[in-house]
Amino acid sequence: MPFPVQPNRDALIVVDVQRDFCPGGALAVPEGDRVVPVINRLLHRPWRLRVATRDWHPSNHCSFREQGGPWPSHCVAESPGAAFHPDLDLSRVDWVVSKATAPEAEAYSGFQGTDLASRLRERGVTRVFVCGLATDYCVKQTALDARRAGFETVVLEDASRGVDVRPGDTERALEELRAAGVQVLSSEALQWP
Repeated sequence: MPFPVQPNRDALIVVDVQRDFCPGGALAVPEGDRVVPVINRLLHRPWRLRVATRDWHPSNHCSFREQGGPWPSHCVAESPGAAFHPDLDLSRVDWVVSKATAPEAEAYSGFQGTDLASRLRERGVTRVFVCGLATDYCVKQTALDARRAGFETVVLEDASRGVDVRPGDTERALEELRAAGVQVLSSEALQWP
């Protein structure tokens, strides 16, 4: 069933499509680079706003194994791994939100510790479409925080990929999102004015 997009109120949030989360990166999401063509098509559609989030960690970030965290060092600010995927069409992005910038604070969500919610409201956004990497971590938390902040929220499943540390994590994340009132759709279902 077609799902109408309303460009006067809808924003696209592209989550963490960075080199370190793509094949060959320090914390690669399987087939993470496969989202790039889908997201580029979305970026060329009419939206109220197009936002890209990125992990922008200090070198001593608490999530890194060297600091006792669960992950290998990744997306260190200004490093090649923190750069967006080279094929992502950044010319269509209105602004970039850097997150997880404090050494002592994990931040999977693009809303945590940023002004994303207030900036969306200032621009008249009431619904957000979330996609990117990884479905079971940063996409999920960004979408859940969008709902908590009062935005209608849609996750675009075909424009996202999960890391599946434990088999089934991605599907469990999608179930959690649906239970929280987030719609999960394919970008193919979107209907443009």
